[in-house]
Amino acid sequence: QAQLVESGGGLVQAGGSLRLSCVASGRTFSSYAMGWFRQAPGGEREFVAAISNRGGTTVIADSVKGRFTISRDNAKITVYLQMNSLKPEDTAVYYCAASVNTGKLKAGPVEYWGQGTQVTVSS
Repeated sequence: QAQLVESGGGLVQAGGSLRLSCVASGRTFSSYAMGWFRQAPGGEREFVAAISNRGGTTVIADSVKGRFTISRDNAKITVYLQMNSLKPEDTAVYYCAASVNTGKLKAGPVEYWGQGTQVTVSS
């Protein structure tokens, strides 16, 4: 059973930092591009960041560029999202995702989704 499990969400003040983790299991996720989406209350799910299977290519959404960094550790089959200089508008449920490459991950369809982790940024 393929599974993506996120952790690291929580409540943080504006300007603070959080690091999200996503552990993959159940198939060869080291061969998949992985990434993050988010969905704010009342909003649509939006792309945040993606990283290629070996980590050589990253794609970051303009809305978080310069503040968020994505990385992965294939030995641990884990992808990370380092979020710095957080803003209240970053408040959302953050979802881990996997697909065959970064292009499909960003544009869809996503093949695998995690359950999500809540990030709340207070002003």
